[in-house]
Amino acid sequence: MAAGLTKTALVRLMAEKMELTNKQSAAFIATLVDVAVKETKKSGVFVLPGLGRLKKSNRKARKGRNPQTGEEINIPAKTVAKFYLAKAVKDSIAPKK
Repeated sequence: MAAGLTKTALVRLMAEKMELTNKQSAAFIATLVDVAVKETKKSGVFVLPGLGRLKKSNRKARKGRNPQTGEEINIPAKTVAKFYLAKAVKDSIAPKK
């Protein structure tokens, strides 16, 4: 499987496109991630216009099975993060036929 874009490569690409230094580009990305995490914790959703939204979601407790023994186990409730792509992004990546 081919490797995706690394953080270093992303920083360099953004620095070139926006005519910034690598340090400024890295700071921008770090700030964006920090704001996304804080906003999602606080309000439950963070929207990045044109890309998608990060949403906090609660999972209910449920029953599961240990795959090695087949024994039934209780899986506790927990909070998870989900990312939903914007429709325009979905359509540009995988257009409908």
